[in-house]
Amino acid sequence: MERDSTTEAEGGSGRGTDESGRALRRGWTTGACAAAAARAAAEALFTGGFPDPVTVTLPGGQQPAFALAVTRTGQGADGPWAEAGVVKDAGDDPDVTHGALIRSRVWRAAPGRGVLFRAGPGVGTVTRPGLPLPVGEPAINPVPRGMIRQAVEDAAAAAGQPADLVVEVSVDNGEALARRTMNGRLGIVGGLSILGTTGIVVPYSCAAWIASIQRGIDVARAAGLGHVAACTGDRSEKAVVARYGLPDHALIDMGDFVGGTLKYLRRHPLPRLTLCGGFAKFGKLARGLMDLHSKRNSVDLDWLAGRLAELGADPALVAEARTANTAAQVLDMARAAGLPLADRVAALAREAALAVLEDAPVAVEVLVTDRQGAVVGRAPGW
Repeated sequence: MERDSTTEAEGGSGRGTDESGRALRRGWTTGACAAAAARAAAEALFTGGFPDPVTVTLPGGQQPAFALAVTRTGQGADGPWAEAGVVKDAGDDPDVTHGALIRSRVWRAAPGRGVLFRAGPGVGTVTRPGLPLPVGEPAINPVPRGMIRQAVEDAAAAAGQPADLVVEVSVDNGEALARRTMNGRLGIVGGLSILGTTGIVVPYSCAAWIASIQRGIDVARAAGLGHVAACTGDRSEKAVVARYGLPDHALIDMGDFVGGTLKYLRRHPLPRLTLCGGFAKFGKLARGLMDLHSKRNSVDLDWLAGRLAELGADPALVAEARTANTAAQVLDMARAAGLPLADRVAALAREAALAVLEDAPVAVEVLVTDRQGAVVGRAPGW
């Protein structure tokens, strides 16, 4: 991924490969690591001994073994506790939490309470509606909660003990790591989310980024926002903020996944949407392409030259555009000739976006930026 997201890349079938064709190594989600640490801590609480390595069962039935990096016991206000820690291995994925130490501390709860969850240092708390957890809850997502609950219940059953336990999950340096994610926009404060739907990280999965986009839209809808902006990167995002002063939770970091963004908005509409991105990327959207990544769809200089011709450009300029080095160079040519090429790209990009949205009640505006982040083209939507 080009930027860190709030979710881990996971799920899917088959192994990815890098540019040389080498198979990319899979890893484990924070949820899987927290479950393994919780199982080891619960067993130590009941028996006095930590299993190392410790095995847990993932939602798909896999049973990986995890080495323990930390084992501790102690006495607290609520009685004895045990704590285990697992260093997260995200495989070959550029995951923000790769190498982080995920800890689970377990102590007994009051009889009949079942398994309770707490956010320790480095794990965030939910402060806004729209996420799959109530406000005030630790940011431990539902599937990881299920994995952790199953892990400690298995330990309790093996020891013949009731599974009335408190599990506190923490991440060393988690609050600092969270600043490299979109957690703040989603209203998760104080640290990271404990994530995962399969327990397995698949390198460079697009599903992770799209899931972040969807949660951002969910939070915006729950907050009752009437206007959101989906941007391709930092410069376009700053351009939108300068123009409209939108709050953080109105900003959707869609990266290259404009198709995934629009399809989710088709099912979960918001009143007004600003799409903002660079000239080259939105030149692809204007052609109807919904994946803007340079490795999957390239800039079409012939197409841009054709749009110049439609705007009345001199034939010599059109021919020069066809042999340009970059889309930015074509934009410079158009601007020097006084031709509104960026506006034309914005208008066609808006048409492509509306086609994906179909009849969803979403008013769409498109802003096109140059390499410096200045807005050079617009297609108004309201």
